[in-house]
Amino acid sequence: MKQTSQLMDGSNLSPMPPDLNPKAKYRRVLFYKFMRNKTALIGGILIILFIFITIFGSIIAPYDPYTQDIINKLQGPSSDHWFGTDNFGRDIFSRVIHGTSITLFIGFSSVILGATVGVLLGIISGYYGGRIDSIIMRLMDVLLAFPGILLALAIVTILGGSTMNVVYAVAISSIPVFARVVRGSTLSVKKLEYIDAMKALGASDIRIIFKHIFPNITSPLIVQATLYIATAILSASGLSFLGLGAQPPDPEWGAMLSDGRSYLYNAPHVALFPGLAIVVVVLAFNMLGDGLRDAFDPKTKE
Repeated sequence: MKQTSQLMDGSNLSPMPPDLNPKAKYRRVLFYKFMRNKTALIGGILIILFIFITIFGSIIAPYDPYTQDIINKLQGPSSDHWFGTDNFGRDIFSRVIHGTSITLFIGFSSVILGATVGVLLGIISGYYGGRIDSIIMRLMDVLLAFPGILLALAIVTILGGSTMNVVYAVAISSIPVFARVVRGSTLSVKKLEYIDAMKALGASDIRIIFKHIFPNITSPLIVQATLYIATAILSASGLSFLGLGAQPPDPEWGAMLSDGRSYLYNAPHVALFPGLAIVVVVLAFNMLGDGLRDAFDPKTKE
């Protein structure tokens, strides 16, 4: 009887194990799936390294990236200048270090702006459907008719060359990509029974969209954003290479690559190291994005 009474009042019951919590279990499964993906892990470590360089770049760089030393121009890599010097005698290693912050700023800012607008348009289009869906999607089709780099090139040509204009141009070119991804995910979630139940209970559209639909479409959104950062960096570097992005003397990698193309034969290091920096950071985001896609994919083995 005593044991029965203890069970009745719950004093002898142990708390629910953490493994039985669906959300905690889901997060744990994602974590282990991601950690087992060596490629994604390397990409994540590289991105953390680049972020670290962005924060502490002024401490790491041995020289001022803008200081010119014409006497020592076009020197090869040495103990004094690890990556050599450019055509103005500036230390390339210091300029690559400082250029990390510009490159990551363009990549993250353009994706955040483009994703914000694209998510709003995609959710509205998928949730309401009908004429609103047709208007928004036809507008996205018009933007998608132009290759991303050409659309960004046209926008920067109109706005003028600067770092912020590159951010706006790349952001606008990314809107239709996010809008289509979010629209497709919204259409799938909108058909679920609990959404109909929320409507029957009188929940407002804003509450349904932001409290019940948006949290359930974040997985493909995170993957798409991670992968598109690499595309944004490539587009920004291409625009700077053409002289339409960051303006001299800013140490942007695409602009540095453009300056170094005139010295490919007698001083190839001027273009080599900025080019390698672009390759590594783009590869890192692609590796991380692929790993996140595999982790969020329910078809992969746990």
